[in-house]
Amino acid sequence: MCAGGRVSGDSEVRIIGFDVLPEVQAGDDLGALIGDAIETAGIGLEPSDIVAVTHKIVSKAEGQVVDLRAIEPSPLAAKFAAEWEKDARKIEVVLRQARRIVRMDRGLIIAETKHGFICANAGVDASNAAPDAVVLLPDDPDASAARLRDALARRFEVAPAVIITDSFGRPWRDGIVNVAIGVSGMAPLIDYRGERDSAGYELSASILAVADEIAAATELVMHKLAGRPIAIVRGYAPPLPAAAGTGRDLIIGPERDLFR
Repeated sequence: MCAGGRVSGDSEVRIIGFDVLPEVQAGDDLGALIGDAIETAGIGLEPSDIVAVTHKIVSKAEGQVVDLRAIEPSPLAAKFAAEWEKDARKIEVVLRQARRIVRMDRGLIIAETKHGFICANAGVDASNAAPDAVVLLPDDPDASAARLRDALARRFEVAPAVIITDSFGRPWRDGIVNVAIGVSGMAPLIDYRGERDSAGYELSASILAVADEIAAATELVMHKLAGRPIAIVRGYAPPLPAAAGTGRDLIIGPERDLFR
């Protein structure tokens, strides 16, 4: 686990969403498209900025889109789909993307992806996709974030942190929130263990998932119906060490997973 130092002491954070981005296609230079959008908006980049990018446009640019017309459902997918009035082709894609099925019941599939994420439908998403297509998660979200960071650094001569986001549900809580699935240029966790609060109590278990908090905040301007796949978080200084953190740091290890 990589955990940085104390969280930013700034009392104000600004989140800027962008509408000026064309429909992303496989093979597009996503770093250039995002750079164009930032320049068109006229706000540039500052060294402490964090650029949040929805995984959907990353996946599309990287060709992580499946044509359902080419999918032959397995007997398991066909049986589950028939029982719950689902598209058997989509169920088959979910099963193929799952490293482990956590729960498969009442028309819902909770699965562990090859990345280690535990989420609905193994991250397979039909929203904002063609009628006969679904979008998969990026193959390596951390590498995707690092490539975008490098592209923006070359263009703007500052290296902002980059977070790739996706919407996950939460156990025992209704609704979905954005989380960080890929991180580059910041520590995604802040470790307060060993520090003392205002009452003098020594903290023993407080580790803050700041990358997830940032991702969740950006959804307020990037939400699914707004058509804003990128946002800049400005005014929050990303925790150091700047180059050491990844999205994988946010995945709890099996030795600490009480629900496995």
